[in-house]
Amino acid sequence: MNLAVNLGGIKMKNPVATASGTFGFGLEYQPYIDLQRLGAIIVKGTTPSPRAGNPPPRIAETPSGMLNAIGLQNPGVDRVVEEILPRLAGLGTPVIVNIAGDTVEDYALVARKLDGAPGVVGLEVNISCPNVKKGGIQFGSDPRSAAEVTRAVKAATGLPVIVKLSPNVTDIVAMAEAVAEAGADALSMINTLLGMAIDVDRRRPVLGNVTGGLSGPAVRPVAVRAVWQVYRAVSLPILGMGGIMTARDALEFILAGATAVAVGTANFVNPRATVEVVEGIEQYMRENGFTDINELTGLAQRNVAGC
Repeated sequence: MNLAVNLGGIKMKNPVATASGTFGFGLEYQPYIDLQRLGAIIVKGTTPSPRAGNPPPRIAETPSGMLNAIGLQNPGVDRVVEEILPRLAGLGTPVIVNIAGDTVEDYALVARKLDGAPGVVGLEVNISCPNVKKGGIQFGSDPRSAAEVTRAVKAATGLPVIVKLSPNVTDIVAMAEAVAEAGADALSMINTLLGMAIDVDRRRPVLGNVTGGLSGPAVRPVAVRAVWQVYRAVSLPILGMGGIMTARDALEFILAGATAVAVGTANFVNPRATVEVVEGIEQYMRENGFTDINELTGLAQRNVAGC
């Protein structure tokens, strides 16, 4: 049985990765799972300089999901390269670093510093960050800005570049087409949906940042729909994510068109979620007579008349 996939030049032993921001830098989960069982580890967002993040409270539970407003807390790219990546390099599991910044130059700087870093096989570009040079418009909501960031990162590194798309847009297909034309090697989708919650007893927002990113099972139908639409329009491999709790959830994304998947919020309630998804996909393939995971990618598209 073959579970190996190729995500835009990144070879994975199976199609299951960890979603950035939900798995720390990977080492935090060593007491709970064998990290070598994973297809890839995507570490938390890394910026040019250290960030303290947003004021607490930063996380709040919601029906079938959670809100988070961590604010990209991280030690900065230099410490990540010097102290964290060498510890991950010996695991034998591909490491993908999620990168973020306030300007195009920030993204390019982080990409250059990660180029050739030990164990790093690719970059996931988080374009859902404020673009401070353009009035606070998010890179991820403007096709031209998203393409500009993509081109800058591609010029700064020889690593495969995965662009992470935001669902908080009018047309996610247009965003996918823009970054594909700019040279992206793969797409990661979806990032969290913008949301908020209010404490009716205290009569104020629950999160210290007021708004946050909604994730968990509540967003899965939105994410699957987005993968379905983009797969039909853009010929780039897709890393699908959004509310994956079980293998069957992951298979929805794969059948819709995802080459691989990332498990995120599930890690907070079940540290073994990623490995259980891998095992569940293996079981599904055995029970249904599939010998290659790549046979399943986009199969639901081909099973719909006229697609």
